[in-house]
Amino acid sequence: MRLRIFTEPQQGASYDDILAVAQATETLGFDAFFRSDHYLAMGDTAPVLPGPTDAWTTLAGLARETRRIRLGTLVSSVTYRPPGILAIQVAQVDQMSGGRVELGLGTGWFEQEHLAYGIPFPARRFGMLEEQLEIVTGLWETPVGDRYSFSGEHYTLVDSPALPKPVQARIPVIVGGGGARRTPALAARFATEFNLPFPEFTDVPAKFAGVRAACAVIGRDPRELVYSAALIAVAGADEAAFARRAAAVGREPAELRAHGVAGTASEVVDRLGALADDGVECVYLQIMDLSDLDHLDFIAREVMPQLA
Repeated sequence: MRLRIFTEPQQGASYDDILAVAQATETLGFDAFFRSDHYLAMGDTAPVLPGPTDAWTTLAGLARETRRIRLGTLVSSVTYRPPGILAIQVAQVDQMSGGRVELGLGTGWFEQEHLAYGIPFPARRFGMLEEQLEIVTGLWETPVGDRYSFSGEHYTLVDSPALPKPVQARIPVIVGGGGARRTPALAARFATEFNLPFPEFTDVPAKFAGVRAACAVIGRDPRELVYSAALIAVAGADEAAFARRAAAVGREPAELRAHGVAGTASEVVDRLGALADDGVECVYLQIMDLSDLDHLDFIAREVMPQLA
């Protein structure tokens, strides 16, 4: 099982804070560093300093200041960037990283941040997601020298040179969510990875089965996809250390154990093992306290060796 670090910088983090976590992620042997793509803190009406950082601007910086780890978003919103611009941004960061970028893309959901920064927030966005996935992958896959055009309900591209090209032959695309029909169908068509964000543990097998069924409908081998989950992670050497970290992120220990990857090292290993039994191949560990680099060190020392 691959372990990735997933952060929420909109809750209060500078680029330097993010860089420190990303470099620790790399040094400690985790597979990847991912960040959310949000512009407003959640759960608190007071402004949070230092303010938001843009996801793809951040990842461009990290592309030049890391060497091994994968880098990506979980997930970018279709409301933030036109698909042609997004394709250029992601391809450029892929070049800057030497081919280490992944794109998670979703409909977006947080209306307040759109209002705060003047970003349009249409009521119906699923069609935008479908068209953006088709356009972004279509632009990247268009042979050099050819042109790309698209005409849809939401977007029109005419005679695009479809440049620049990413380093990777195919940038991994992550599609996720809990929908029973439309999301699995999109994942089957466009994704290299299907992600369950903060699922109930008992729901995981059925959700993955739905994606496999959607693959079968279009004749795609479901084994081509990676099956992943994102879950909050809070761990400690003993109950006291765990409780301190839970309090630092404003969560109750019992609730974390019920819904996250949480507890002592043995409890975390058991939870990850159960997820693996349910078909989870990769876990995004949501780390909320970006100042606690010892937390990452603890997981790397006490948990990762037991997963080998």
